[in-house]
Amino acid sequence: VQLVESGGGLVQPGGSLRLSCAASGFTFSSYAMRWYRQAPGKVRELVAAIRSYGSNTNYADSVKGRFTISRDNAKNTVYLQMSNLKPEDTAVYFCNALRAVNGNNYWGQGTQVTVSS
Repeated sequence: VQLVESGGGLVQPGGSLRLSCAASGFTFSSYAMRWYRQAPGKVRELVAAIRSYGSNTNYADSVKGRFTISRDNAKNTVYLQMSNLKPEDTAVYFCNALRAVNGNNYWGQGTQVTVSS
């Protein structure tokens, strides 16, 4: 099982980034996918989630209207489009796959996002 995040980097406030998470080794379409983030000295927090099928999504209040989660089950990939980035969005962003019916829960290694001028 692998979850490989990409797309992080340094961006100025107000800028945009798109994170990708490529999955392999499990039936991607059967898993809910989530993006978490963890800033230095803070607990890991849920940023966005998307169900296994369909387009039901949920967002943390802090990112609503700025971030969009999406998935392409044909490519086994989940995305996080981030716009109007703020310094407080600086964190390591982690991809997570969850199948509640059997408790399988997988994590990627994380990708750093830094928002700074």
